[in-house]
Formats: sequence, C-alpha cells, structure tokens
Amino acid sequence: MEPLNRDPYLWQKAKARAKFQSHLVVYVVVNAGLWAIWAFSPKQSETLPWPVWVAAFWGIGLVLRGVAAYGGFSQEQRTQREYERLQLRQQQQKQQDNTPRMA
Repeated sequence: MEPLNRDPYLWQKAKARAKFQSHLVVYVVVNAGLWAIWAFSPKQSETLPWPVWVAAFWGIGLVLRGVAAYGGFSQEQRTQREYERLQLRQQQQKQQDNTPRMA
C-alpha cells in the first residue's frame, strides 16, 4: 500500500468542510422532524412556535462552523497566516542585517 502524500493543511480544511456538511444534514433532518411534531401537536396560545428556539440557537452554531470551514477564519488558517507573516518578518530582518552599512 502506498503512503498518501497529502498536504496537511488542505487535508484539515477538507475534513472541516466534510464535518460541516454532515452537521448541516443533521440540522435539516432534526429540525424538519421538530417542526413536523409541532405542526401535528395541539397548539396553545404561543407567541412563537417552540422549534424556533432550537433552530435559531443551533443555527447560530452551525453558521459559525460554516464560516470557520469555508470563510478562512479557522484557527489553523489564522495560525498559518501568522506563521507566514513571522517568516517574512524574519527574512526581512536577515536581509537588513546582511546589507552593508555606510559609515
């Protein structure tokens, strides 16, 4: 069996996106079931249907996960950007140290 040559950064990104997609499917299925239960249950004098709360708060978490997976705001991506910025700064510092100075 050949070892897989994967870019670890891209692999983590792909895993985050696949995880988000599975969470999205679960969100839709569960919320559809909750709304169906609410639709067929006897109604009381409610200002808002109770599934709204589940959908809203779970939805906030889902949106944040989606932004992290697709929007470039995940911890790995921020860490990678910071690492590249520090490398660039170090290279610039080395270039400044190696340039001859006039007296």
